[in-house]
Amino acid sequence: MDATEFRKRGKEMVDFIADYLENIEERRVFPSIKPGYLQELIPDHAPEDAEKWDDLMKDVERVIMPGVTHWHHPHFHAYFPTANSYAAICGDMLSDAIGCIGFTWASSPACTELEVVVMDWLGKMLNLPEEFLAGSGGKGGGVIQGTASEATLFALLAARNRTIHKLKAANPEIDDARFMSKLVAYCSEQAHSSVERAGMLGAVRIVQVPADENHCLRGAALEEAIRSDKANGLIPFFVCATLGTTTSCAFDKLLEIGPLCAKEKVWLHIDAAYAGSAFICPEYRHLLDGVEYAESFNFNPHKWMLVNFDCSAMWIKDSSQLVDAFNVDPLYLKHENQGSVPDYRHWQIPLGRRFRSLKLWFVLRLYGVKGLQAYIRKHIRLAHEFEELVKKDERFEIVGEVTMGLVCFRLKGPNERSEMLLKRINDEGRIHMVPSKIGSTYFLRFAVCASGAESKDIDFAWKVISELTKQLIGEHQTNNLK
Repeated sequence: MDATEFRKRGKEMVDFIADYLENIEERRVFPSIKPGYLQELIPDHAPEDAEKWDDLMKDVERVIMPGVTHWHHPHFHAYFPTANSYAAICGDMLSDAIGCIGFTWASSPACTELEVVVMDWLGKMLNLPEEFLAGSGGKGGGVIQGTASEATLFALLAARNRTIHKLKAANPEIDDARFMSKLVAYCSEQAHSSVERAGMLGAVRIVQVPADENHCLRGAALEEAIRSDKANGLIPFFVCATLGTTTSCAFDKLLEIGPLCAKEKVWLHIDAAYAGSAFICPEYRHLLDGVEYAESFNFNPHKWMLVNFDCSAMWIKDSSQLVDAFNVDPLYLKHENQGSVPDYRHWQIPLGRRFRSLKLWFVLRLYGVKGLQAYIRKHIRLAHEFEELVKKDERFEIVGEVTMGLVCFRLKGPNERSEMLLKRINDEGRIHMVPSKIGSTYFLRFAVCASGAESKDIDFAWKVISELTKQLIGEHQTNNLK
């Protein structure tokens, strides 16, 4: 494909993308295929000769689309949203065209410098403490990671390195392995599975502290866990607090956890992967109160801020904690401005990195803060509309508090009733949802996901749920009469 054909096919692809997104409602939201379907539709080897574009595009519909779960469908209500916008797509197109690998400032100065700027922009939108901003003149700053899972792992590894370094300085005769065996990190039992996985990858134990009746991690429970472990000769070094848990969008109590971490000299990392976007709205910023106690903070613009995956925003108060922990500096990566500007390869697990700040820059400029705030508020309003529909139906009950764009609910009675309802919903395919469970309570999660979601989509989802519930209860009553 040369430039002439690219101009033609590129325009066709833009039209295809726009048609796909604008008409996505016509597609089944969740695919009705079996594992291995795709292997039966394409050859088992690559073509020897070049094929035609038109044939390729026919196979997009024939081969790919039947197996796609349409995350941007207005009737997709599973997991959490994954963001999408034409502005971000355009930014990614430019990033792909530039094609730089921005591991150092010298490898592409604009790639590094734009990231520094837009991360400060975003930090100011969240009203983060000055220590987190590169422009503060201190050691803080922001970096775009791939996912919140990477951010949690990187924070844990940095905290582990800092702790071992301090212990080693006081006890140089003791081997690092002995210290490692005593390190312990903490999170809520409601924290994302990636926190537990970070502990596994970091070779440290993770204690999942019981949450309260509202599914939040409280300071007293954490303090008791730390006290008990210290009494047993263990060394607490890291706490991950969650703002907006995956299970039910609960918020750990930062104003209780933060002072405790400061007193115990434990690294506090905040995972606000989904809910963090809402903190750009002043009425939700109080949920972030206590962030001043944290060493690192992370949320995903690629979930709820119209920036396509991947774009996970992480800030750290002292970037030297990352650089010193993971500094491998071969000659071929050195440059004459080293030390005066960030080299983001030290701030992440991979060496290479894409020009991800472009799509964030495009979205921030083309929507503005007010546009993004309006988008967040609309999703929350739609979630409350769904909540009211659930509350009006005596067959159902709400699980937890509806704060963001997630509503957790269930059929009253045994778990099996809600399990059977969800199976019917997903098998039928008009809408798509996933379940969750807290303790012994099974429930359904209804997330407002589509960027273009409207009240009519909420009404449609409730219509489907009501119809299938009526069928389920009717069949159950009939079977009881037999």
